[in-house]
Amino acid sequence: MKPHFKLLIGLVLGLVLGALAHAFLGDSALVAGISKNLFTPLGQIFLRLIFMIVVPMVFSALVLGVYELGEGHGLGKIAGRTLLYTVIASSASVFIGIGLVNLFKPGVGFNLSSVDVSGQTIAVEKIQSNAAQAKTFAESIVELVPKNPIDSAARALDGEMIALMFFALFFGVALSRTKNHEANQEPSLIPFFKNTFEACMWIVEQAMKLAPYAVFAIVFNTAYRFGLGIFEALFYYVAIVVVGLLIQQFVVYSIALKVWAKRSPLEFFRTCREVYLYAFSTASSNATLPRSLAIAEGELKIPARISRFVLTVGSTANQNGTALFEGITVLFLAQVYQVDLSFAQQIQVVLLSILAGIGTAGVPGGSLPLIMILLVQVGVPAEGMGLILGVDRFLDMCRTTLNVSGDLVIAACVAEGEQA
Repeated sequence: MKPHFKLLIGLVLGLVLGALAHAFLGDSALVAGISKNLFTPLGQIFLRLIFMIVVPMVFSALVLGVYELGEGHGLGKIAGRTLLYTVIASSASVFIGIGLVNLFKPGVGFNLSSVDVSGQTIAVEKIQSNAAQAKTFAESIVELVPKNPIDSAARALDGEMIALMFFALFFGVALSRTKNHEANQEPSLIPFFKNTFEACMWIVEQAMKLAPYAVFAIVFNTAYRFGLGIFEALFYYVAIVVVGLLIQQFVVYSIALKVWAKRSPLEFFRTCREVYLYAFSTASSNATLPRSLAIAEGELKIPARISRFVLTVGSTANQNGTALFEGITVLFLAQVYQVDLSFAQQIQVVLLSILAGIGTAGVPGGSLPLIMILLVQVGVPAEGMGLILGVDRFLDMCRTTLNVSGDLVIAACVAEGEQA
């Protein structure tokens, strides 16, 4: 059986059985024990197997990609195209989200008592704490340059990934400038990074053998914990987010693939289906990065020097789905609390959502503190976050899939631009 079929079976079974367990066995100590002591460790072990190689893989992939691009003096063009396509895609996603919320107004007339947020107080307070620690724009620019790259690597999965990437970019450029061109001899560190990258990919291959079972465990726990009842009260909000993501995926990305990448959208999406399932299941761009790289180079035939640069940077810096989700959520909560946002304030939400999408950590729930910041900016009560936490895991899975898809689409567009 092909890997993506195994993943799909694990995902569907986890969703169905988890929802049934929530509905009929919610008070069962046996099911709760299995969920806590078997499924939770299984899912976490699988994710940790992936997360443990993210830092060395990201660093080695970026160094190698930048080294190869720097040799041919093509780094500036690749980076420029990547940034251009990222801004275009992110802008389109946010405007789609804002447009849908203004058109259908899912928060108008919303009954606040229809959602029980009593159990979300601690979670909201934690998000508030994380949001309060957010840096100003000037501080964020300064801290792009790591004072201690080792410390940034240690905290990469907690929000320091961009600083680590900055160091990897400069280090790769430096290596390309130290090559002995007369003797055509590459720096001795390059074989080391190649071996590091290949070793990381081997570890991922071994971890993927556990993937279908881990996906079942992760999705079962999510469905068992929240059930499907929470979707009834927030149906219109969830529907607007999902519709926006689908429009971005099948309209915006299809146009980009057809016009800029000169590829068939349906064939492209079919080739990437395993990555999409993996992204949906793990809700993490960083955890999905190894599979994205493997599919990009092996199936989509995107040159390694381009895929390693675009996909590695994109796993943190290109979050189209997150930007769309943030824009919709802020306007939805503004409607719920009857905060009338002017056109200028909505434009502010658009711009901040685009910037926030670029700076969001590629891990589950990484966008929530940034949404809190946006809410404060436009005067929406922070406790409104408690309304959406029950459905956030599902929406996180959906938007992560779009984020990963966007990285692959942009990599294809950049690669075609290089060949033209």
